[in-house]
Amino acid sequence: MDRENVTHHAVNATVSATINGTAEEEYDVTQGVFFKLRMSVLLLIVITAVLGNMLVIVSVMRHRKLRVITNYFVVSLAFADILVAMVVMPFNFSVQFYQGWVFGPIICDLWNSSDVYFTSTSILHLCCISVDRYYAIVKPLKYPTKMTKKVAFIMLAATWLSPITISYVPIFMGWYTTNDYLQTASSDQCEFKVNKPYAVISSSISFWIPCTIMIFTYLAIFKEANRQEKALHARAGNAMLMHRHSRDVSDKNGALHINATTPTKDRNILKMKREHKAARTLGIIMGAFILCWLPFFLFYVSTSLCDTCKCPDVVTVIMFWTGYFNSALNPIIYAYFNRDFRNAFKNTLACAFCSFCRRNSSDLDALERLDRRGSAQLRVPVASRRASDLASL
Repeated sequence: MDRENVTHHAVNATVSATINGTAEEEYDVTQGVFFKLRMSVLLLIVITAVLGNMLVIVSVMRHRKLRVITNYFVVSLAFADILVAMVVMPFNFSVQFYQGWVFGPIICDLWNSSDVYFTSTSILHLCCISVDRYYAIVKPLKYPTKMTKKVAFIMLAATWLSPITISYVPIFMGWYTTNDYLQTASSDQCEFKVNKPYAVISSSISFWIPCTIMIFTYLAIFKEANRQEKALHARAGNAMLMHRHSRDVSDKNGALHINATTPTKDRNILKMKREHKAARTLGIIMGAFILCWLPFFLFYVSTSLCDTCKCPDVVTVIMFWTGYFNSALNPIIYAYFNRDFRNAFKNTLACAFCSFCRRNSSDLDALERLDRRGSAQLRVPVASRRASDLASL
């Protein structure tokens, strides 16, 4: 009986070991699949951010129609997003790949400083864009004098220089963190452990104050845009009534009717509609930025001010990469919501991938003029063409 019991226990142990070994192998396979999938998604975000923002910069440089003051800020924002993808994201990618920090303390400070710097730079760019759109729509008469190239370059210089005060300087000087972390930090760790004053000051300058300015600015923009749209529809309705009345009078008196609509008025309406569309696209970009970075800054402030609050590592990774994803999202928004950028992207990609294409920088403008004022222009009266242009918007 003892021998049978021993044999029975041995069989059970063998079966149990086999089952456990199989379960561990399945777990390892599952973990390996998830690891490869996660790395692929992160790498795709990096590549998309670099290529998409390079496409924005090249398209604006190639096409004269896109060289307006607002797009100076757009190009500068795209350059900042490229630097995020090339300087910041790879280090975070390496942390996920190696499951630890392998570059030493100096590169750790450089990475943390660059992360804070480029995040602050991005939202300050969006703040400048909101101010530009505010003057273009709410105060259009002051826009040519207020928003000149010189003013735009001064704003861009301030946007690139001011975030240094909350990024490289306090981080390399050690002002951003606690004394306990400075004493206990090891070379194989790169944790962004901040003290409470730095958490409040940096988050306010990087996110909360610019975000508040942008929200109130765009509320004023959309309020004014809606007022202008209503006034435009009211004028259009009155013009139709006047046109109908004058046509009836001309039919009775046999007099020739002259259309009251002027090319100058049509150009102003077209310009206003383009300004509204540009404001809508940039407002969507602002909203996407807030949605991507708001969870991170809520997490950042709450965990920094609460000493006992703990957060799983996976949540921290998701917060960071949700913010990084915004750098890849902006070119997609341009391509989907802005017709001028969409056409420029198509033309640039065609020239990049087609070896027979040798178009110069003004070809897109010429193609658009041909599309709008081609053979149909020879057959359609002037008033009808203006009406079709307004309808196309």
